[in-house]
Amino acid sequence: MPELTVVIPTLNESENISELLDRLGKVLAGVEWEAIFVDDDSTDNTADVVRRISQSNPRVRVLHRIGRRGLSSACMEGMMASSAPYLAVMDADLQHDESLLPRMLDTIREQKLDLVVASRNIEGGSKGDWTWYRRWLSDAGRALSAAVCRSPISDPMSGFFLVERQFLQSAIRNMSGVSFKILVDLLSSSQRPARLRELPYTFRPRLRGESKLDTVTLLEYAYLLADKLVGDFIPFRFVLFALMGLLGLVLHLLILWVLYEQKGVAFATAQGIATWLAMTLNFLTNNAITYRDLRLKGRAILRGLLTFYLACTFGALINIGLAEFSYRRGFPWYLAGAVGIVISSVWNYGMTSVLTWRMQQRRRKR
Repeated sequence: MPELTVVIPTLNESENISELLDRLGKVLAGVEWEAIFVDDDSTDNTADVVRRISQSNPRVRVLHRIGRRGLSSACMEGMMASSAPYLAVMDADLQHDESLLPRMLDTIREQKLDLVVASRNIEGGSKGDWTWYRRWLSDAGRALSAAVCRSPISDPMSGFFLVERQFLQSAIRNMSGVSFKILVDLLSSSQRPARLRELPYTFRPRLRGESKLDTVTLLEYAYLLADKLVGDFIPFRFVLFALMGLLGLVLHLLILWVLYEQKGVAFATAQGIATWLAMTLNFLTNNAITYRDLRLKGRAILRGLLTFYLACTFGALINIGLAEFSYRRGFPWYLAGAVGIVISSVWNYGMTSVLTWRMQQRRRKR
């Protein structure tokens, strides 16, 4: 049984695989280790490259995920696919200093720690040649993470760390599995502060391939932080769903005002057009933001849109019925209206999460 499993999430990193394994083989000589690559269906055949290597190298395995994306969830699956007592996470882009792994392993064993983190923010560490903008983003992310992390740490944004299995298993059922910052997810999901130590390293420049940092990853990080702050009380996905609904309501009223008040279109016609456009906007924004980890693509978008229309139409009927019932029972008009909106929102959220996204996602996987 390997003592150490190195989990490496990949997306279009085929050019780096051989060199990374060569480096790991050199620095981990004398250690029983394995590498598990978790590939999110790369278009450059990364998974096939790993498979070919694994045929002659029993230390190497690949988990090829179809229909799923996300660095954190990839790392979680890779770690849970291993039986090793110690689990390291690092990138495949050669920017993490693999020569630090033996020291990380010795430190976690000898000091009986839960976690050893490679840090760029302590003495001896460096972010390398990062631009001022990326440094600012990293510092902002570090500051925000302090609100959710249960352990003091200088570099919670690090993607290079080594964790003891029992600590991982005590936290993993509480982890969100979203965002690209799995360390923040892990530290904020543990039942107790981690016994951890940070070791300095210098972040290397990328030699090949492209950075995966974009607007979507930043939104996912914001989602993770918000989920950790309010998720114990209200599912944060529901909060996002409600916010997208509020955006749709604003659009609805704006279109209704333009068509009915400004253009003289009959009220029923204007209301119908406004409702259809608002529902369409709600679907698109929820697909892009609320359910971005289950995002529908291609032909699945049309099927999802139709089920979204269906679920929200029933929700509108529930809204009207409950509001009318509450009003006739003596509720003030504004409170009666609020009751209808809240109940219909819960209905819409529950039904669309099953009919529109999860069902369509399962169909796409098949």
